[in-house]
Amino acid sequence: MTELFIYSVLLVGVLTHLIFAALLYKKINADPHLGFHEKNEWRLKALVFPAYFWFVFKRRT
Repeated sequence: MTELFIYSVLLVGVLTHLIFAALLYKKINADPHLGFHEKNEWRLKALVFPAYFWFVFKRRT
């Protein structure tokens, strides 16, 4: 039963990570002021720490 709880928490964490990354990825692609290399840098950041960089990106724009 403990394993099931741990796996469900991990699954929710991974799904949350994916949702934040997808939202930030969409926001990055929609920004016309970013150059090609800047977009690639933000995309990499979005894949690694999406929740943190979501707020950093929102503050930047």
